[in-house]
Amino acid sequence: MLAKYLSATQEQKSAMRGATMTVDINAEVPKLKRRGKLQALRSISKLGKITYHALEFIGDKSIKTEVIARYLTAETSQADNGPDISLTSANYKFKGKGREDYEGRQVYVFQVSPKKKQVGLFKGEIWIDTQTYMPVRESGRFVKSPSIFLKKIEFVRTYEVKDGVAVEKRLESKVETRIFGPVNMTIEFTNFAKDSSAEVATSGGNSVQ
Repeated sequence: MLAKYLSATQEQKSAMRGATMTVDINAEVPKLKRRGKLQALRSISKLGKITYHALEFIGDKSIKTEVIARYLTAETSQADNGPDISLTSANYKFKGKGREDYEGRQVYVFQVSPKKKQVGLFKGEIWIDTQTYMPVRESGRFVKSPSIFLKKIEFVRTYEVKDGVAVEKRLESKVETRIFGPVNMTIEFTNFAKDSSAEVATSGGNSVQ
């Protein structure tokens, strides 16, 4: 089963290239009672480069520049320059924990532990659809911060299986920052589409300012 999952995720990685989606990012700093919401277009080029193009922002500007922009910069930098952080046997140890019911379907539950302390790797759980072998849920804590600004990141990421491919649906994060303290962030992914002809533009990088 695990071998089928690892094979399926490689297919998913290829299938996601050339995709675009709308993201709605809500960030809140409870300690300071500040919040902000950014809507952006997320693009993945044919080469796997991730870019964000801001569409609209509402809320406290400091949340946009000091929280959301830093988070997105860390993600795009890791995708562009970092080592492979895929959920593979080269990066993780997998331990089966049985089956669970999840939204009307059966899933396999695995505990995952990274083999090294590296940015982008996490310790936690993955839930795998028993029919497609695609991930439907990942959760845990990153073992190393991607930024000096970010101290600790815990997350829950859920997927929707469409045409045999797992598409990101929602990401909930609790982030400990050095400036603002705890930050709650939620990202909703909608309007998934594939560019089947031309490559999505890769120049300019993260345009959130």
